[in-house]
Amino acid sequence: MSSTRRTALIAGLFYLLTFVSMPTLALYSGVRATDYLTNAGASDSPALLGGFLEVIVGLAGIGTAVALYPVVRRQNRTLALGFVMTRTLEAAMIFAGVAIILTLVALHSTAADSDPASLLTTGRALILQFNGVFLLGQSLMPGLNALLLGTLLYRSGLVPRILPTIGLIGAPVHLTAVALTLFTVIDRLSPIAIFAALPIAVWEFSLGVYLVVKGFKPSAVTSLIARTSDASDASGTSGSSAGPVREPVAIA
Repeated sequence: MSSTRRTALIAGLFYLLTFVSMPTLALYSGVRATDYLTNAGASDSPALLGGFLEVIVGLAGIGTAVALYPVVRRQNRTLALGFVMTRTLEAAMIFAGVAIILTLVALHSTAADSDPASLLTTGRALILQFNGVFLLGQSLMPGLNALLLGTLLYRSGLVPRILPTIGLIGAPVHLTAVALTLFTVIDRLSPIAIFAALPIAVWEFSLGVYLVVKGFKPSAVTSLIARTSDASDASGTSGSSAGPVREPVAIA
């Protein structure tokens, strides 16, 4: 297995791994309930499992960017670095959301010694904070990721262009829905918001499957390597054309 095929396989597996958190919407339903902190019989296990799955997603997201960077940087180093940064920021926001969930679970375990009214207020505030973190992390960032990586893959031809086209078309739609959610025009779980996120999910899942099954297109990899080599040769030639560097002459 060549190094580029191995890179594609690893990146594809990381992309597929980011879908393990799909059950978290149901797993977090208990901890998001208004009376969770005051309900001594509520189970903490689903929320803890959801948090664990989201940690995996955050790390896998960084893994996709790190794995793809050595290849896509040959197309455009700035966009490739930007993709690494947005993936890292997305993971940081995911971890922040998990920290809020863990805080709710910790409060629930000590709820018997606390005032019920203050618990309700605290719980409501933490859930609102979680919603904001989710909006900026797991809603906003995937749209930016699609724009950056979609542009790199479309221009390089490393995968069939229909795949990044899905992401490039879906990203503006999704980002529009995120903006409407931010300004409270629509709810983050409304049918419009969910429908707008579907193209991004299709783009990421199909990319993961393609990279695992097929890998990068060999002709595109060869073209990128040749382009990089030509650019290096041109840079070396222009640097050497200035002639030999003369040593300064000391004046007695």
